[in-house]
Amino acid sequence: MARTYPLQKTRNIGIIAHIDAGKTTVTERILFYTGKKHKLGEVDEGTADMDWMEQERERGITITSAATTCYWKDYCINIIDTPGHVDFTAEVERSLRVLDGAIGVFCAVGGVEPQSETVWHQADRYKIPRIAFVNKMDRIGANFYRVIEMMEEHLNTKALPIQLPIGVEERFNGVVDLIEQEALYWHGEDLGQTYYKAEIPDNMLNEVAEYRAELLEAIAAEDEVLLEKYLEGGEIVQSDIHRALRTATLKGIVTPVLCGAALKNMGVQRLLDAVVEYLPAPIDVPPISGIVPKMEIKDIREPKDDGPFSALAFKVASDPNVDKLVFVRIYSGTLNRGEVIYNATRAISERVTRIFQMHANKRRTQNEAYAGDIVALVGLKDTTTGDTLTDKDHPIILESMKFPQPVIFVAIEPRAESERDKLEDALRILMNEDPTFTVATDEDSGQRIIYGMGELHLEILTDRMTREFKVNARVSKPHVSYKETIRKSGIASGKYIRKTDEISLYGDVTIQLEPLPKVEHLPPSGIPQGGTGEDGSNGFQFVNRTKEENVPARYVPAIERGIIGAMANGVLGGYQMQNIKATLIGGSFHETDSSEVAFEAAASIAFENAAKECEPVLLEPIMKAQIIVPREHIGNVIGDLNSRRAQIHYVESRGATEVIDIEVPLAGMFKYATDLRSMTQGRGTYTMEFARYDEVPDNARDEVLDRRWMY
Repeated sequence: MARTYPLQKTRNIGIIAHIDAGKTTVTERILFYTGKKHKLGEVDEGTADMDWMEQERERGITITSAATTCYWKDYCINIIDTPGHVDFTAEVERSLRVLDGAIGVFCAVGGVEPQSETVWHQADRYKIPRIAFVNKMDRIGANFYRVIEMMEEHLNTKALPIQLPIGVEERFNGVVDLIEQEALYWHGEDLGQTYYKAEIPDNMLNEVAEYRAELLEAIAAEDEVLLEKYLEGGEIVQSDIHRALRTATLKGIVTPVLCGAALKNMGVQRLLDAVVEYLPAPIDVPPISGIVPKMEIKDIREPKDDGPFSALAFKVASDPNVDKLVFVRIYSGTLNRGEVIYNATRAISERVTRIFQMHANKRRTQNEAYAGDIVALVGLKDTTTGDTLTDKDHPIILESMKFPQPVIFVAIEPRAESERDKLEDALRILMNEDPTFTVATDEDSGQRIIYGMGELHLEILTDRMTREFKVNARVSKPHVSYKETIRKSGIASGKYIRKTDEISLYGDVTIQLEPLPKVEHLPPSGIPQGGTGEDGSNGFQFVNRTKEENVPARYVPAIERGIIGAMANGVLGGYQMQNIKATLIGGSFHETDSSEVAFEAAASIAFENAAKECEPVLLEPIMKAQIIVPREHIGNVIGDLNSRRAQIHYVESRGATEVIDIEVPLAGMFKYATDLRSMTQGRGTYTMEFARYDEVPDNARDEVLDRRWMY
């Protein structure tokens, strides 16, 4: 069966925002107005289609990215609704990796908030064209023009209004379209399904003329026809503006900005018009590039149905009915149900037994999928996030994804030994789903330790273990995930010699350690993976500079394994070490007594000896945070922040409230929400996200090391 919609009429978009900007409400209105659903869903009532998990509906927040497909004016729009909470930033990262365009949703009151910046800069990395929607124009304190200023100040973009609000706060009742030069008002009685056009209010004519002139000036250079008319004072028609604005948007020169109030059903249809008018089709973005395995040469894949098949697996989800769903973006070629495809990342072949078009947790079976499609596949038992799927005769490995390091951990153990296998199964499945969730075993206590991005992240995961996997487990209080590294270079040796009646072992290794630049994003496992790469981009670099007569090449992989194993338990407090280059510079071996086991042990000893001479330091996660409090409580809150080792960047007045922008160690922010409510009579709020790892000050280091692993 041929494709239903041509590529030029396909849009793959994400909806990104700070938590509480109204992102999921916007998505629900999009689904309603496109006919995907026939009843409005509300986040607060737990009836939003895209927030389908029990935990999402109970908390009123998006936790996992959800995909759907809808249709608007002969266009097919594939949408991924992403979380706005910082603990789930990996969901945003992997979604943006496979999207062509995005809608940034901003609260008209809060404007550009911390997570707004984070997700916007994530989209910058992938060079994704965006449009913006200033939502909640009906809220007290709404200020469209201030949001525009904040976008330009904080997001490094030319925010270009193509609409202006009519009225503000409770008086907001429509918008002026700067391109069509008319006012639009929505009917309330039909849930905003229709709107009518009218003359621009007289008191806005001058303002509209000013902003329209700014619009034309910003985009005129992108279109020869428009530029000529603009310079010569000719008649400019709407098609000229649309064409030039599309070009400027696709180039990333401007971000068109619209406004509305999704909860009051105003403005969403024109947002959909902007999606199809200004955001790219798969053929509008550069062909995807990758590396041909074994040949190590670059190649590209163009978005053509008759090209060699290539796709990227960007998400894995467990499903009780089909075991495992693998979400993929198809970049080229056609995929048929029952076809055997090649996982170029893992060099294995797997059969696709079913193809689904997804709508949140609902699915519709289809027999084929084409270039530009986002679908879920069944049957890929060994495929995981970041893998490239291809035609075996034309393999290519596309760029994968990198995720932030976990910054917090808890200990977890089953309440009954009989449930240990069930717990291990749950941990394995959740790790396969979530690249920022990692599991380790404490060597001292034997406890399982789970790492995540924040308290809410681990709370959701442990709740899922109970509900979905029926695991009855004990969980410790949260602890900070400290790291260790070194400040300077050093050289040391390690020997492993063992003689018994049954066995003789000999290994001798000399290594040099050097500090590497900071790496804040590690591979999906969250810990250094080793490898002989020269850039150290995974937090660890290993180089062999010794001679064959000193250490035979067959023992070198074991030496690298020994170093990586030693890095898992640092020399200060037993924390994971990172950002280290290890160079094998010497050693010796015995013709009969040497073995991989001996050299792995010798390397571990050498690493520990060298690390102690390299000024080891303790690292802690530093968080960016914004605290919003009533003005009368500012003194108490700032005094409390100082006691938490916070660095205050600025304090900004915003109406009757004060916004405090800080960086603070995560260790000082556990249960901060409770303390903040107490200091502000329940009126203070805050948001927080990971910034980087920094050295722990000397006056705090001893305290951290003294209480290590105390549960």
